[in-house]
Amino acid sequence: MADTINMPKLGFDMAEGTLVRWMKKVGETVNKGDVLAEIETDKATVEVESSATGLVRKLLVDEGAVVPVNTPIAVVGTADEKIEEIAPQAGQALKVESRASMGTDLKPAQGNVGETTPVVVAVFATEAGSQKASPLAKKVAHDRSVDLNLIRGTGPGGRIVRRDIEAALGGGGEIRQPSTINPQPAPPDEIVPMSKLRQAISRRMGEAKMTIPHFYVTHEYKMDGLMDMRAQFNKIVPENEKLSVNDFIVKAVALTLRQFPNLNASLNGNSVLHHRQVNVGVAVSVEGGLLTIVCKEADTKPLRQIAAETKAMAARARDGKVKPNDIEGSTFSISNLGMYDVEDFIAIINPPEAAILAVGSAHEVPVVDGGKVKPGWRMKATISVDHRVSDGAEAARFMQALAVYLEEPLRLVVNGQ
Repeated sequence: MADTINMPKLGFDMAEGTLVRWMKKVGETVNKGDVLAEIETDKATVEVESSATGLVRKLLVDEGAVVPVNTPIAVVGTADEKIEEIAPQAGQALKVESRASMGTDLKPAQGNVGETTPVVVAVFATEAGSQKASPLAKKVAHDRSVDLNLIRGTGPGGRIVRRDIEAALGGGGEIRQPSTINPQPAPPDEIVPMSKLRQAISRRMGEAKMTIPHFYVTHEYKMDGLMDMRAQFNKIVPENEKLSVNDFIVKAVALTLRQFPNLNASLNGNSVLHHRQVNVGVAVSVEGGLLTIVCKEADTKPLRQIAAETKAMAARARDGKVKPNDIEGSTFSISNLGMYDVEDFIAIINPPEAAILAVGSAHEVPVVDGGKVKPGWRMKATISVDHRVSDGAEAARFMQALAVYLEEPLRLVVNGQ
């Protein structure tokens, strides 16, 4: 006896579905479980499977037709059956529920039309963006790289259906002009509480920028000798003892500050406090902000000791295990963004200090030497200075003196103690 395939009912509120495409033709062999058709509902693209093995004897509806649920859509039987005699009437259709909505085995409703029922597989989808489209239309658009925002839908309420995508691909569809596209709604604003560290940074930097009259001086340094010296040193030491460019800068700054006590200082009312120790602070990025670790008496320490101390303090800072002595007592600070491929920037003074040095990346660039162009290493740095304590001429001399150590790095070893 021939089996009838009905339009399935997916959910209690489903009244009809659109038969989008037949997957089998009349006369083709179909096995139980083969997909016969694709249908669309407001919520899903559904593949209707055959519940029996045989030949597709008749397709009862056309592609694109909107079909009420439980209406017969196809007949599967043997080659010698007279399907006119067994074709069901509209009121005799089987009641079909999808496995997705029922979660149980499917059983036919009472009737005299047959004892088999189609099995359906539902693939649910959600609307993407502000453009309404059926699930199958979205799938076809994705597979064919079609922008749904440029398609004008012809389905109910302007909904895009499969035929709209195919018409657009064939040149017969209506394409929206970009000006008619509704913009995608922005996500809602989010309030993120500031951490205690971020609050402290906000307060201190706000006060520093508003109360300290900053001025800035930038200098470009020749880094060829330093980069070569560092490379040679790092070839012969263990991984955990290698030097960073910042280690050289800390040492060079510390030695230069010996010559400029007015920049290794703090404003104290109507007087300036010159610090006897040269304690160089190094800004370290941590979760939620920055911490400044302090290399005490950096002018008296060799490069390897500076490297070991700053590396250990930075690790403790990032692990949240910083010691009070790690972050107290700086007399001058360095903020280095060279590892982020930054050419140059300016930094805000860390009060009560009088100055801070902002360091960019060391780059290999074309340079002119003796009338010829050749590759060379260059690095820019900018000093921010409290104008109440110093002035531009002194800051410029400091930057020139710093060049002596950075451009002749052997001095950092000779003057290491």
